[in-house]
Amino acid sequence: MSDYKLENIDNGYKSYKQIIDFYDYYKDGFFQTINVHIENWFGGNMAAVLGSVSDLLMENLNTINFVIKDVEIKNLLLRNGFLSYYGHDIEIDDRHTTIKYLKIKPTDGRFFNNYIFGELINRPELPEMSQPLKKKITESIYELYVNAQIHSNTKFVYTCGQLFPAKNKIEFTFVDTGRGFKNVVNSALEPFGRHFNANQAIRWAIKDKNSTKGDVSGGIGLAILIEFIKLNKGKLQIVSDNGFYLLDETGEKDYDFPTSFPGSIINISVRTDDDASYSLIGEINNNDLF
Repeated sequence: MSDYKLENIDNGYKSYKQIIDFYDYYKDGFFQTINVHIENWFGGNMAAVLGSVSDLLMENLNTINFVIKDVEIKNLLLRNGFLSYYGHDIEIDDRHTTIKYLKIKPTDGRFFNNYIFGELINRPELPEMSQPLKKKITESIYELYVNAQIHSNTKFVYTCGQLFPAKNKIEFTFVDTGRGFKNVVNSALEPFGRHFNANQAIRWAIKDKNSTKGDVSGGIGLAILIEFIKLNKGKLQIVSDNGFYLLDETGEKDYDFPTSFPGSIINISVRTDDDASYSLIGEINNNDLF
């Protein structure tokens, strides 16, 4: 039996590193009972990250138990459904602050699309958006799912989100445990003499006209979402292999982790105190056009 502590898990570099280190510490072990102690703070959207690596460890016939003494943290992970995958009953989200934890097969695209629109895009806390724009952003996030399906060879896609009313933001996280940006991009570009590290591969993949789909153009589908995040002064984070890309109101930054995440994480943060109204170019009565 082994004990491991995760504490103060939010959306910062140190929190991603904690979960990556947790996976790295146990990834080569079999038949272990691992007690994961979650302490002090846990952002609900990070359940997608923790759930993905926990599944990989359980594939090695390990048993994972979550030890949560903090009543608020446990209540959160019951309300968003995360702990229901580990033997607990789901509790009603009477606070209406969670976007449900979802573990879904890559073939269940229609269900995922409905989930994105119903659980995230249609939330009243988001800034005002026209219906055509809501549809476009839903399609943009769905494209992440399609890319995971086509390229990553992941068994499941994991998503979860959280409304933070006191911080005026919604965090939404999308995770796969597939090949990662570096492997996918390099397998497409190495025949042309190009080889990228993890952060270079992420930056290449999110450019609007870049694609690893052969005759299909358009990057990984984030162009319109990135434009919205910039106008909203929100945040985009991408973790893959040992790379960490961050886009926020101060610009773009890259960081490296000592060890690698086994797949890719995309986290989107949207400011809910944004009183602008968003729509697509060509619509009538636009306040913000893109």
